[in-house]
Amino acid sequence: MGCRVEGLILKVVVITGASAGIGLAATYKFVSCGYKIVNLSRRPCPNPEVVSITADLSQHGFFDAIGDELTSHVEGAEILHLIHNAARYLHDSALDTSDESLTSVFQTNVVAPNTLNRQLLPYMNPGSSIVVVGSTLAEKAVSGCFSYATSKHAQVGLMRALCQDLVGRGIHTLMVCPGFTDTEMLRAHVPDEAMDDVAAMSAFGRLIEPDEIAETIVWATENPVLNGSVIHANLGQIEQ
Repeated sequence: MGCRVEGLILKVVVITGASAGIGLAATYKFVSCGYKIVNLSRRPCPNPEVVSITADLSQHGFFDAIGDELTSHVEGAEILHLIHNAARYLHDSALDTSDESLTSVFQTNVVAPNTLNRQLLPYMNPGSSIVVVGSTLAEKAVSGCFSYATSKHAQVGLMRALCQDLVGRGIHTLMVCPGFTDTEMLRAHVPDEAMDDVAAMSAFGRLIEPDEIAETIVWATENPVLNGSVIHANLGQIEQ
């Protein structure tokens, strides 16, 4: 991994949902690059080098409870990256999903990122970035995950609109869209007996490791030429 460690420059990364999976893997990658890491999630991050702030992104107004503590960790940062990794996934259908259920998914997946963008952008200098961890479902859809797919499509719009509104600030935005990655979320929604079939849906015939996506995220923060881009990191997913 080609991370750059810049002497005494204070570099901070705020990651949502870094208590497990891709977010946790990303903490180790960023620590090795000399970053201070702040995790926002309901569970603490098991990486002892990470500052964990308890936050429930599913709650409207969550920032009111964490704002002072979070800003104390990002003040003075010369480089600040914000990684929107936390997500809510429901098995649901466009035919019968209630407005309340759809709204709850959007709160975690779209509204909370907007809140954090608005609150942390004043602390971001040129060279900073905002990275959204998306999904292959950000640009397509399958049955049975209506609210998740809809929210991931909305994240693409959020990221691209943010790119345009940040013109001239030297801050880049992009989305990294993992394929089937071996995480708690995947295993919570896919039965063990179906896991081989899921792995076979990539051109490499295996699941992606969280470390692979984490390394892609670090690379994305360091390359402003990707500004406004959607990067599919899926081992070449076989379309069904």
